[in-house]
Amino acid sequence: MKILCIGRNYADHARELNNEIPEEPVIFIKPETALLPKGHPFFYPLHTSDLHFELELVLRINRLGKHIDENFGHKYFSEIGLGIDFTARDVQQECKKKGLPWEKAKAFDHSAPVGKKFLAIDDLPDRNAIRFELKKNGETVQSGNSADMLFGFNQLISQTSKYFTLKIGDLLFTGTPKGVGAVAKGDKLEGFLEGEKLFDVEIK
Repeated sequence: MKILCIGRNYADHARELNNEIPEEPVIFIKPETALLPKGHPFFYPLHTSDLHFELELVLRINRLGKHIDENFGHKYFSEIGLGIDFTARDVQQECKKKGLPWEKAKAFDHSAPVGKKFLAIDDLPDRNAIRFELKKNGETVQSGNSADMLFGFNQLISQTSKYFTLKIGDLLFTGTPKGVGAVAKGDKLEGFLEGEKLFDVEIK
């Protein structure tokens, strides 16, 4: 099982971090150990002093596939959930300055908490305009809509499968909208998909 992640998939988010808007999906991977065991708190990692939240829609892959045509991308997932791509922003910036990989900033243990359940995408009001929201300590800090993605779900399935065989149970984080920010010990994060609460994460 692996976690495929997409960076800079919302133009407003790319701009808020002063990044270029990509012409094709920015793809990176997190290992299975990036998942947070259900019911466990998230402990602030020792290797960073600037930890940021990034709320994302997450697709759960349900078929084996490689070199998938974009027209058939929808056949490889039927459920969608929410996750957080925790990022050690200070570590990431240092890696970028030196031209080094980002793994220790993005793929560390428990850096990808996922909601308690996934929803059937066909049960949502509009599968092409999925609304999601993150609250920090009860206040909305991120509000996104899948209609604003630079690269849609089917295109992401197609592009990632060019390089990595997709397997049943793999997770695809589809990018974060604007509004990312820092967390501190004691914060509580809550994720909502179409108004339904799918996760809460306590920072310890």
